[in-house]
Amino acid sequence: VERRGTARMAALERLICASDELEDSKRGVRFEVPAERGTVPAFAIRFEGRVHAYVNRCAHVAMELDWRPGEFFDTEGLVLICSTHGALYAPDTGACLGGPCSGGLRKLAIVERAGGIYLEDEDHG
Repeated sequence: VERRGTARMAALERLICASDELEDSKRGVRFEVPAERGTVPAFAIRFEGRVHAYVNRCAHVAMELDWRPGEFFDTEGLVLICSTHGALYAPDTGACLGGPCSGGLRKLAIVERAGGIYLEDEDHG
């Protein structure tokens, strides 16, 4: 019975990266998530020891956040910043903290275990 549950769990999750690829408040990992019409860009970061993942789309204008691939944090490593218009987001919740944004980033369901970071299966449309 346990094997069936483990196989089902593996089928519902997809490896994003190894845990050690994400350092606290440093460079993130970009990946794609399935959407209604293909895929959409996403990213994972580590902040205060925990991993968080979001759709890579600013809440102000539908632009990707990173100013260079994987660079999402401000220079102090305290907030996520949109490279286009300077909107600021909380790394742990995706909430808008300032600048031209309404709402927040779309958080993705992930899990970290056994040295890996996995995306849980859901609709990312």
